[in-house]
Order: sequence, then structure tokens, then C-alpha cells
Amino acid sequence: MKLEDLEIYNLSMTLSDKVWDYVIRGEYFSKDTVAKQWVRASDSVGANISEGFGRNTYKDSRSFFIT
Repeated sequence: MKLEDLEIYNLSMTLSDKVWDYVIRGEYFSKDTVAKQWVRASDSVGANISEGFGRNTYKDSRSFFIT
């Protein structure tokens, strides 16, 4: 199985794209404050899934999926 086959990974990438599209259209002030945090948070979802997917053991990968 490849990472791109995981539905949750694809959903997280779609979420990240939508957040970026929304933020780009916003005002400078909101981009500089809340939007930066929102973009980083949405991008990190896919990154954590990707990093956890490449781990060798369940116990090791679990730490990337549970908050």
C-alpha cells in the first residue's frame, strides 16, 4: 500500500489546499495573525500522517496519529 492510497491522507491534503485557497484571498492582518497558524496546522496533519505511515512498528507510528 502506498501513502497516496490512504483516504485520510488524501482528505488532509484536500483540507490543506482549501485552507491555502481561503487564506490567500484574505486581508493582510488576518493572514499575518490567525491565517499563518491555520495554514501550519492544516499542513501538519498530512505531514504527520505521512511520517507515521513510514514507521516500522504500530507503536512507533501511533505517536504520529494520536494527539
